[in-house]
Amino acid sequence: MDTEAKPSERDRSSAPATAPEEGSRSSRIPDRWTPSMSWRRTATLGAVCAVFVLLLSNYVVQPFLIPSGSMEPTLQVGDRVLVNKLAYRSGALPHRGDVVVFDGTGSFVQEPPRENPVTGLVHSVAASLGLAEPARTDYVKRVVGVGGDRVVCCDKRGRIEVNGRPVVEGYLYPGDEPSRVRFDIVVPDGTLWMMGDHRSNSRDSRDHLGEPGGGMVPVDRVIGRVDWIGWPPSRLRSLPDSTAFAAVGAPGGGRG
Repeated sequence: MDTEAKPSERDRSSAPATAPEEGSRSSRIPDRWTPSMSWRRTATLGAVCAVFVLLLSNYVVQPFLIPSGSMEPTLQVGDRVLVNKLAYRSGALPHRGDVVVFDGTGSFVQEPPRENPVTGLVHSVAASLGLAEPARTDYVKRVVGVGGDRVVCCDKRGRIEVNGRPVVEGYLYPGDEPSRVRFDIVVPDGTLWMMGDHRSNSRDSRDHLGEPGGGMVPVDRVIGRVDWIGWPPSRLRSLPDSTAFAAVGAPGGGRG
């Protein structure tokens, strides 16, 4: 009989685990550059979006914050409207009844106010995005007379006449007269006669009759036509075309 003890087999379950490979260990190490790269991508995307919005605002559609009640009830204080900058490209001209934004330098404002260049640039960018009030030289008014028109206030019933035709201005602020200021003017070619819809609360062409230019706004100072109200959501709508001037003929008795 063989009395020598045989060595028992080693329990395989007790064998030491195989050490992980170096590649597996390194794959669990976080990439230290990920946060930095993510921040850079976000900043780049933000810059691209900002440039796109600014280009869109400068050449196509510009948001414009309504700062006063001079255009009530059509436009309310705090409305953000969208100004169509393509409306008068390719030789097109503003029409009577259009609501437009324009630079009043030389017509409504003889000398533009001086301001710090840096703060002026920041404000200009914010205003172009509709985040701040517009420049103090920018205005929003309705076109009442175009080049060659004779605009008179008022006829026996208190209505404004354009080229001898009375205009029924249904867009006026309730209770307002068409104008308490009497005038009889002929609009020079290449210029516009502008008035607000809230006539008793609007400084417009009437207030500059005795100044250089007589309150006439050069066509090339028009920034664009107000086509939509974009904010607040409760006011979201397009501006309807005005039919008030449909019966007004061209200067000299022709059809306009």
